[in-house]
Amino acid sequence: MKIGRRIIRTYRESPNEFSQELFADLPARYNTLAEVLSFGQDWRWRSTMVSRVVGVEPKLILDVACGPCAVTKKLASVTSGRIVSLDLSQGMLAQGQRLVKRASLDSRVSLVRGRAEQLPFPDATFDALTFTYLLRYVSDPAETLREIARVVKPGGAISSLEFAVPTRPLWRIAWWLYTRWVLPVGGLVTGGRAWWDAGRFLGPSISRHYRLYSVAWTREAWRRAGIDHVEVKTMSLGGGVVISGYRRE
Repeated sequence: MKIGRRIIRTYRESPNEFSQELFADLPARYNTLAEVLSFGQDWRWRSTMVSRVVGVEPKLILDVACGPCAVTKKLASVTSGRIVSLDLSQGMLAQGQRLVKRASLDSRVSLVRGRAEQLPFPDATFDALTFTYLLRYVSDPAETLREIARVVKPGGAISSLEFAVPTRPLWRIAWWLYTRWVLPVGGLVTGGRAWWDAGRFLGPSISRHYRLYSVAWTREAWRRAGIDHVEVKTMSLGGGVVISGYRRE
């Protein structure tokens, strides 16, 4: 299954613009279908990511690429801190605002539209930071990691979740078949054309990302960005990866 050349060209030339177009029609059912289409793994991955930042008892947390605020709500349930949730998509933020209000978290959560590559905050602002499925949608992952580290206080916790490609041959084949065929069709059946497009894009984009930026490269990029004690945890037979660390003192 191939993605159209125009889609690939837009993705490579302007990943920010592409991501806004890709997610424009997804916010309303994003959290539910992400859980269904991942067979419950998505929420497990997000919970693991969040668990990596609670130990510093953060009072102010930044949730980057927050989408419709699934991670934001989880952070609110396991910490007592205030949360700033940032995303590039206005639609995702609007849906997130509705879910935050429904959960009576208005007093603890602020939503901001912005780019991870140019965060609108001063240096060393946050006690902790999370980001989810972000690095495939930026032009320069290394520079983005430096920007992420910049806004975290020394000693603050940083944790991320990304899709990954299984390393074992059997699981890699199963993953390839799922992402190229089952996921797009499942998305079409459960969510319509927008989810078909997203599902069709997902597998090839993950494969391309790791051809350019392996997990080992990413771990080293975290360290070069000024993040220490970097830990990598692969999940669900290699389909997801949680990376965490602490801003260098």
